[in-house]
Amino acid sequence: MQHRSAHRSLLVIGSVALDDIDGPFGFHRDLLGGSASFIARAAAYFTRNVSVVAVVGDDFPAKHIDELTEMGVDTKGIERKKGETFHWVGRYSNDLSSRETLDTKLGVFGDFAPKISPEQANAELVLLGNIDPPLQLSVLEQLKRPALVAADTMNLWINIKRDELLKTLARVHTLMINDEEARLLAEEHNLRRAAAKILKMGPSSVIIKRGDAGALLFHGGGVFAAPALPLSDVKDPTGAGDSFAGGLMGYLAYAGDLSPKTIRTAMIMGSVMGSFAVEEFSVDGLRGLTAPKIQERFDQMAELVSFESIRL
Repeated sequence: MQHRSAHRSLLVIGSVALDDIDGPFGFHRDLLGGSASFIARAAAYFTRNVSVVAVVGDDFPAKHIDELTEMGVDTKGIERKKGETFHWVGRYSNDLSSRETLDTKLGVFGDFAPKISPEQANAELVLLGNIDPPLQLSVLEQLKRPALVAADTMNLWINIKRDELLKTLARVHTLMINDEEARLLAEEHNLRRAAAKILKMGPSSVIIKRGDAGALLFHGGGVFAAPALPLSDVKDPTGAGDSFAGGLMGYLAYAGDLSPKTIRTAMIMGSVMGSFAVEEFSVDGLRGLTAPKIQERFDQMAELVSFESIRL
């Protein structure tokens, strides 16, 4: 998969960060984190046409960017500025079902103003990480005619910048958020009704991520559920949602079309990449994957949802 020449280019705008994580497996300091780190790495297994726009400080280890470059990711859009890299500190509960933010240092990310190069402006697929909604909108205004714009957001922006977020959503094709964020944005507890409200805000489809319960796709043609693979060894859920998004968008770039059937397959591939990510800390679960290994887990997912169709 990794060596196929993709039909479509993928542009990723998000954070590249350092994380300190505490939890049942001990305290881990200065791990590679940030949405773009997971998205780009997961997508790179499907296409050699991934480009990243992000910002890091002068304290950020060059090896992390070098590794992405070696995977075929265009990292020229990762700007290095004087100052500290965005740093998140969090603690997970013993069962990994919840987490608490202990500290957030925005550093140079606090002044992040994405600059899209002329080449990147022609990207066919775009994934906007959960950055400030006006920044998301500024990126969209720098693009030509992308075939698919997917975006993420978070509780903070829903609470304090709802109006700006709604302006962005009016220009987004697919919104990817978790179930808590969907309920908050729609002001509706039932997920099906919440998705219906969000679809009226502009997106033609909504993907609601539900952690170890999988993900739901709501669109004009109905609903599709992608399960999460039951795993015996989960260490770090931090990048699960972003790895899901990277696998999904990377597969769409690989497949070269955006038909509903392909998007459903891409949902399953997203779950596959998310399952790899949570098995190790940081991006370690996404390191050293091969096409056969990804295929094997995809086949496990297919078997998980396979059942006989009957008529009563």
